[in-house]
Amino acid sequence: MGIMINENLPYWLFLGKAGDLSGVKEHTIYRIFEILPGLFSWGTIFGLVALSWLRPTWAAIFIIVFVLFWISRTIYLSFHLRAGYRKMRAQEKIDWLSNLPTANYQPSTISSWRDIYHLIILPMHKEPLEIIRDSFFALMKTDYPKDRMIVILACEESAGEEIKITAEAIEKEFGGAFFKLMVTWHPLDIPGEIAGKGSNETWAAKRARQLIDELAIPYGNIIVSSLDADTAVFPKYFSCLTHHYLTCEKPTRTSFQPIPLFINNIWQAPAFSRVFAFSSTFWHTMNQERPEKLITFSSHAMSFQALVEVGFKQTNVVSDDSRIFWQCFLYYSGDYYVQPLYYPVAMDANAVKSFKRTLINLYKQQRRWAYGVADIPYFLFGFIKNKKIPFGRKFSLGFELIEGHWSWATASFLIFLLGWLPLLLGGQEFSQTLLGYNLPRTISRILTIAMAGLISSAYFAIHTLPPRPPQYGKRKYIFLVAEWFLLPFIMIFFTALPALEAQTRLMLGKYMGFWATPKIRD
Repeated sequence: MGIMINENLPYWLFLGKAGDLSGVKEHTIYRIFEILPGLFSWGTIFGLVALSWLRPTWAAIFIIVFVLFWISRTIYLSFHLRAGYRKMRAQEKIDWLSNLPTANYQPSTISSWRDIYHLIILPMHKEPLEIIRDSFFALMKTDYPKDRMIVILACEESAGEEIKITAEAIEKEFGGAFFKLMVTWHPLDIPGEIAGKGSNETWAAKRARQLIDELAIPYGNIIVSSLDADTAVFPKYFSCLTHHYLTCEKPTRTSFQPIPLFINNIWQAPAFSRVFAFSSTFWHTMNQERPEKLITFSSHAMSFQALVEVGFKQTNVVSDDSRIFWQCFLYYSGDYYVQPLYYPVAMDANAVKSFKRTLINLYKQQRRWAYGVADIPYFLFGFIKNKKIPFGRKFSLGFELIEGHWSWATASFLIFLLGWLPLLLGGQEFSQTLLGYNLPRTISRILTIAMAGLISSAYFAIHTLPPRPPQYGKRKYIFLVAEWFLLPFIMIFFTALPALEAQTRLMLGKYMGFWATPKIRD
């Protein structure tokens, strides 16, 4: 085997790529699964080009049907966005701490809600001190008792001397603020690891386990929150999380997903980054309304018991935040779930001082997110290995992820670029047909209706904004509305293109490493 595994756990639970398998048959099967996503996406694009040339009528019909499907789906999801937004605002007003249950706790080791401890892991790479301090100040402002918080600042040894200065400053300022504050140092170049958030968090969680064992705290009494370095939790986050943990049916078999609001620096971010940040927020808000298809993303929480039982997070993957869900899903034979919190956490929009650098970083961040496509061969191979998983759950979640990555890489090209190919390649004969004459008009009208939906997006964006800094005048709101018309360009060059590249890399076996998004604040 090319990877280090826990001898008590199945080897296929820790696969990162086909090369981790030494057997020819298993390696070939996994490699085929790695090729499939890119093959589907490129096959769609080249297939439509060929069809537009050889069978332009068929291509035109396909394009019209696809665009109609896309706009119908957009309208359907917009209702979910509205519902999710309302629930989020409602949950922000609830006094969760006063409404925590007083009996019927699970697991049996819990006799009072005060038995619940929160293990909070903040992995740090090269983030400046002000960002880390803001995240710690947010923890301090929460209403959950600080004597029930174990906070870990997980640092990378490879980050240099500046991070040591930051860690010392945090220890000095917040050392006595929580039950325990630990600083861990993730070593460089551990064999079999991909240096990144997942491997850093795993190192920190294993150090935390030593402390937890010394304190004799039952694992089921600990909720671990995996946060990004820039994550600023809202004041009632931990009491809301505790309430859901104590009232859900299977707390140790459930992950908890808050709504990520990319608003910490939203006023300073350039237009492209701002639209993308809101689009990401809206997408995750919509997904809260479909818990049966929900998968963990970025900042999320889970039982420490489950994390230990599955051997902690994988350290040989890029998209560890989604992989830990699939890892638990396979280990528990499908008996693992994600519960939406409808409660927000705040994070940074992608922005640095250089506009050009921000665009490059935005592309790289999207490519890293899109590399979650590597979960597809992982769970397909796992489905083969674990035959106890109900077919319905396999199909529902599997189809959702496969279709989602296919749409991610192809939909924008099909809608905004390739829709005109039958006219360009179909020849004069097709252009003179009724379908050829009406094709551009039909697509234009459908897209005009879709663009009208940008008004609702701008409305929700404005209502999600934090208070306006005094240096920005009220005219800024006009730009906040107008910049939504950049969305088609963003969907092509900062959504579909990086997704297609990520799938192509996986297809060709040119595997990606982890890229940490640079973060600054003005």
